[in-house]
Amino acid sequence: MDLTETRIDSAVVYDGGFIKVRKDHARMPDGSVSVREYIVHPGAVAVLAELPNGKLVMERQYRYAPQREFFEIPAGKIDHNEDILLTAQRELLEETGYVASEWTHLTTTWPCIGYADERIEYFLARGLTHQGRQLDDGEFLEVFELSLGEALDWVRQGKINDSKTIVGLFWLEKMQQEWA
Repeated sequence: MDLTETRIDSAVVYDGGFIKVRKDHARMPDGSVSVREYIVHPGAVAVLAELPNGKLVMERQYRYAPQREFFEIPAGKIDHNEDILLTAQRELLEETGYVASEWTHLTTTWPCIGYADERIEYFLARGLTHQGRQLDDGEFLEVFELSLGEALDWVRQGKINDSKTIVGLFWLEKMQQEWA
């Protein structure tokens, strides 16, 4: 059974500096036509940065849309036509001040498939050295260390509830089990 939905036409209903909102008419597999509204997002990277002591580099950051603070792994948006590894390296340095000598791409996820085309590229960064962070204008965050075990406990306690961070932590836990 072919489940493909085919775009008939498309209109940008909002064009911001970061995201776009589109409204499409699409032909459904049964031949009918439906409206599809969605957010066009440049994509993002998320970094599981492991320090020589085995702990992870974490961030505490206020997020405006939900109006609260979150505990997160370092992450950031992919600039237009930017290589995803370069994005991960840039974001880790900007937000935390760390550079890594070893990089491994772990996986790609799509966090909001019902209303956005955003993807998140996950990386593991090891061999960290601190060089000093370079936060973007308007970016405020606290950097701290947390073991994977503590981070997973924080997930169970509801203290870590950012989905990209939870996915990354669970992915790393699974990878470590396979490496053991």
